[in-house]
This record gives sequence, structure tokens and C-alpha cells, in this order.
Amino acid sequence: MNAIAWIILLTILLDSAIHFGADVLNLKQSRKPLPRDLRDWYDPARYRKAQLYLRANTHFDWISALFGLALTLAFWFGGGFPWLDAWLRRFDWGPIVTGIVFMGGLVLAKGALTLPFNLYHTFVIEERFGFNKTTWAIFCTDLLKGLAVTMVLGGPLLAGILVFFQYAGAHAWWLCWLAVTVYMLVVQFVAPRWIMPLFNTFTPLEEGELKTAIMDYATSIGFSLQNIFVMDGSRRSGKSNAFFTGFGRHKRIVLYDTLIAQHTVAELVAVLAHEMGHYKKKHIQQALVLSTMQSGVMFYLLSFFISYQGLFDAFYMPQPSIYAGLIFFGLLYSPMAFVVGILIRMRSRHNEFAADRFAAQTTGNAAAMIATLKKLPVHNLSHPVPHPLFVFLNYSHPPVPARIAALKALQ
Repeated sequence: MNAIAWIILLTILLDSAIHFGADVLNLKQSRKPLPRDLRDWYDPARYRKAQLYLRANTHFDWISALFGLALTLAFWFGGGFPWLDAWLRRFDWGPIVTGIVFMGGLVLAKGALTLPFNLYHTFVIEERFGFNKTTWAIFCTDLLKGLAVTMVLGGPLLAGILVFFQYAGAHAWWLCWLAVTVYMLVVQFVAPRWIMPLFNTFTPLEEGELKTAIMDYATSIGFSLQNIFVMDGSRRSGKSNAFFTGFGRHKRIVLYDTLIAQHTVAELVAVLAHEMGHYKKKHIQQALVLSTMQSGVMFYLLSFFISYQGLFDAFYMPQPSIYAGLIFFGLLYSPMAFVVGILIRMRSRHNEFAADRFAAQTTGNAAAMIATLKKLPVHNLSHPVPHPLFVFLNYSHPPVPARIAALKALQ
């Protein structure tokens, strides 16, 4: 093993150890009694169920993560990469087609090996706690549709990246950056209209008190809104949510049907005010810019390593290739990705507080936002008081008690 191999291996093990430690602390935290100031909205029986749900998911995550780690290390140190590369080169398909098959084969193989874990989580854990509404037919069709979408959208993008790094020389990194940036922008417009409807049914919100209240609120803040949709989330899960997607005239607000069933009109307006707050505060645009900058830095660094023999030696590959270099660099880049991920989640938590403030101030009804925040974790069995380290590593949203405290301070 050379120095690069040791860096990658230690990074993988350190990442696993840090997340395991955070999980242990979070489980220990979850065993504490429900804080007194939460007892007025989190029923003790429901809290006990949330504790069990967290424990079941954490133990499941440990097993699946350990399996994934063992799979990666076995394939790496068992010479799987050079074996697969040598086998595919015999067909003489050329570097682009060989690269697509090489990378696609690894993704499919990993997906097939981890499929039992997905099945267990959906049909055992989620079923046990009353969330799963997915049938076997829906699960299988979702799987096939997801594979088809990945091939149609991801295949050409991967081929373009391989072509640029194979033939464009020093210009490859910024051409890839440009291609990925255009791809991300196109997906923002394509996904709401053509991709998401493949998996769920989106029905325009019917006329009535709720739609009138939402449209009146949108007009009051100068938010151009033409599309409010209800998504049949109950076909797959009993959990509830709402989200905002798209830009310009293609933007749309989506409410889960389960969310509508559980909240009052004022609470639903507060939820959408929060989502509109992200747009008015330009959080979505900021996230897109940061993502674009991150991909630019990544492709620039990739240009230095993609043909570096030391990187291939770390994986026992005697013959360099662009496609294998992409995979190996992804593992080498993981320490930076770890740090960047933490920074992105910190920024996201800050933006969630800002969107909450926007909703409370523009609706003039902080109480409705607080009521919503109290209902959502109880219904979704979210643990209300996670350990700070677990939040720091994993949470894109602040814990609910912190959000409620911030809203009460506004009152």
C-alpha cells in the first residue's frame, strides 16, 4: 500500500468511527426522559415509540454501513478493480463505452447487493412503526423507473465527462464543470414536470378555503404562484412533508396529502410561508451557486489526479483509465467532501431559522408555525432532542425545540 492508499483507507475508517460515535451518543441521549417543557406536545407513549424507532433505525444503519464497508474493502483488497477492468478491456469497446459499463456495472452490483437492506427497511422497520404504505408492485416499479431515469439522464452526462477528460486535455476540467452546471439547471426545470410525476401523482389543489388562504398570502408578499399541488405521499408512507421546487414560471409548491390531513389551514399557510421564505431569501439560489462552486473545485482537483499513477497503484491498477480514475478520486476526495458537507448543513440550519422568521413575521402568526413544528416530529416519530454532535454531523434542519424557542423569542 502506498501513501494514497493509506490516506483513503484511514479516511474511510475515521469517517465510519466518527459517525458511529455520534450514533452512540445520540442513542444515549434518546434514553433520557422527555424534557419537562416538551411534555405538553409530545405524548409520553408516542415519545417511547420514537425512542424505539430511533434505536431500530440506528442499529439497522450500523449493519448496512458495516456491510457496505466490508464490501468496499473486500473488492478493493481482493483486486476487484483490476479484474473488472481487465475483463472489460477484452471486448475492445473503446474508453468511453468501457468506462460507462465499468462504472454502471459497479453501481448495479452494489445496488443489487444492498437491495435486501432496502427491502428490510421498507417492509419491516417502516411497517412495524406504521409508516409503510408501499406495496411490492410500487416498490418494484419505483426501482425500475429510478434505474431508467438514471440511465437516460446520468448516462449522457457520464459519457460527456469521460469524453472531455479523454480528449480535451487541460480544458477538460472546466468543460466538465460547465456541462454539470448546465445539467443541474436543466434538471431544476425538467424534474417537476417530467421526472417527479413518474413516481407520484400531483393534483392541483382544489378551490376552497385552503387555496384561497395560500393565494392571498402569496399575493401579500409579492410571490408569483400559479401552481399548488397535492402529492399522493400516502401511497408510500404515512409521513408528511411539503417542499418547493423549480424556478420562474416552472416553480411549484407541493403539499403531501398526509400533511393536509393533519393540519389546520393556518398551519398549512405557515408551512408554505416557510417554503416561500426560502425562495424570497434566495436560499435556493445560494445553494445552487455553492453547489456549482463546489463542483468546479472538485473537477479542478480531479484534473491533477485522474491520470496520476500513484492513485491507480493504491488500487492495484497497472493501467490507468479515466473511468477508474473518477471512482478512485471520489474516494480520495472524501475528506474534503466530509468537511464541505458539514459546512453546507450548517448553512442550511441557519437558513431554516431565517425561513421560520420570515413565515412568522409575514403571516403575523408565529403560533401557527409553532403548532406545525410541534405536530410534525410527533407524527413522523422524530426524536425531539438529538445529541449536539449528531446534529452537527447530520442535520440539515435545527432540532424542533430550538426552532420553537427562536419563534417564541419573536413573540
